[in-house]
Amino acid sequence: MMGYGTGLGGGLGGMLWVLGCIVLIVGLVVLVAWAVSRAAAHDHGARGPAERTEALDILRARFARGEISEAEYTQAANVLRSGR
Repeated sequence: MMGYGTGLGGGLGGMLWVLGCIVLIVGLVVLVAWAVSRAAAHDHGARGPAERTEALDILRARFARGEISEAEYTQAANVLRSGR
């Protein structure tokens, strides 16, 4: 049978279709990898220096208001500074 082509449209249109599919698949793989790495970092409780500083500020305020003793403050501050 003549004139039916390859099924991909042939020529430049066919190449663009294949290239578009490859770009879409690579984009989806990158998106999934990014989402998984972000979820893994969130699940492990990764805390940056800013979060530790904020926690220490709250701890200092509680100590200043007399809500916790000096021993409790010292113990909690050491834990926060060590990153545990």
